[in-house]
Amino acid sequence: MTVRVRFAPSPTGHLHIGGARTALFNYLFAKRLGGSYILRIEDTDTSRNKADAEEKLIRAFQWLGLTWDEGPDIGGKYGPYRSMERLDSYQPFLDKLVAEEKAYPCFCTKEELEAEREAAQKNGQTPRYSGKCRHLTAEERQSKMTGNIPHTIRFAVTGNREIGFQDHIRGNMSFQRSDIEDFVICKSDGIPTYHFAVTIDDALMDITHVIRGEEHLSNTPKHVLLFEAIGQPVPEFAHIPLILNENGKKLSKRDETILQFIEQYHDLGYLPDAVNNYLALLGWSPGGEYIEEEIFSLDKLVELFSLDRINKAGAIFNQDKLAWVNSQYIKAMGLDELIKLTKPYLEKNNDYQAYLKQNELHGEEAGERTRELVALFQTGMNQISDINTLIQLFTIEEATYDDEANEVLTQEQVPVVLAAFSKKIEQLTDYAPAEIKKTLKAVQKETGFKGKQLFMPIRATATGQVHGPDLNQTLYLLGKEKVLERIENVQKQVVS
Repeated sequence: MTVRVRFAPSPTGHLHIGGARTALFNYLFAKRLGGSYILRIEDTDTSRNKADAEEKLIRAFQWLGLTWDEGPDIGGKYGPYRSMERLDSYQPFLDKLVAEEKAYPCFCTKEELEAEREAAQKNGQTPRYSGKCRHLTAEERQSKMTGNIPHTIRFAVTGNREIGFQDHIRGNMSFQRSDIEDFVICKSDGIPTYHFAVTIDDALMDITHVIRGEEHLSNTPKHVLLFEAIGQPVPEFAHIPLILNENGKKLSKRDETILQFIEQYHDLGYLPDAVNNYLALLGWSPGGEYIEEEIFSLDKLVELFSLDRINKAGAIFNQDKLAWVNSQYIKAMGLDELIKLTKPYLEKNNDYQAYLKQNELHGEEAGERTRELVALFQTGMNQISDINTLIQLFTIEEATYDDEANEVLTQEQVPVVLAAFSKKIEQLTDYAPAEIKKTLKAVQKETGFKGKQLFMPIRATATGQVHGPDLNQTLYLLGKEKVLERIENVQKQVVS
């Protein structure tokens, strides 16, 4: 059997991290087994479709590197790959089901259905369709059809046997037919519902495995019934766990404390490999000798992936952990590549452009300064866009002192350290990192202060912070005049 899987999003908005993880698991499964990964657009809910949503989805997948073998943009022998372009494919199955009395036209109005629901709720019953249109005589149906009374098509759920299937993650699953109402498979406008379209599409595209979110588990019995009714083999299923927030609750798209859309990560400068890496470990474990590892390339994930290592329990989404994973990729990146990625952010940074102009840095000199700054902060970035925040240390005119810096500057050795350091760097003719390093050693020898007692007051004075990147390089890039100016300002405050 050749494995064929699909990811079938609706074009209703941005690609959510939950959808991205589902797509990733499908991709990894297909590639691990030498199968085909298909992108299909489920656009039958026309009232919710957005004009540019499909384009955004495709761009997001392309950025993630989850390339598909068949899809709406590249075609394939099972196309078309948009449900609304496949309407002619659904009609023969609808006609056949109706002819075999496995489905029937339902003429109930919205008002009638709502009245049924309200009556059931009032009696403490689970709201469900009564099935009354299933029992219309042929003459009654024909009369209504002749009168052009609007109608849907409902699937007739008959019998009392259990509906069972094997789920790769959850094991044996069983549902009672009696718990499933006769459900709509075609709307009154002639457009099939999601349940019907997805089943027919999976059947006609020879989908072998349906890997999707746990929220679809309750839909699966309906799909099994439909596969059986149209005489097509039922694919294998795997329902992956929900993504939860840090409180263990289902992730809500209205929760603004978490970045939930792939486009947001793209815009902030996350790396696609890092996002894939983190999402893969969100509910799945590599096991074995890799159980303690956290960084995996996409190729390695393909090599290790299997459905039996997906957890049943919901996966907690940790924004900080994703940022950490991304920082590891940034640290491992070549400097030239990182500079290219920071370029769009720096070009839009008016403060940085003013800084270059003020320091008369143009052309190669501007490029070299950018290189020096990016190299300085490479280990401090969680996302590429952090570069704009980090370089504020150099672009602001006056240093802003945080609480830790102010506390350090009250220590008794500070006036001695600053006086000695100021005097020595003022005399430097070659103000460069290596010479600054020598100067710090000379100050240590002269004052007797070393370690934190020496370095923290100098860093706090020059930057307003007590922690940061390499001190020698930081002082060099700040420039001799600015460092001396800030020392003088602090000395005045200390004295006063």
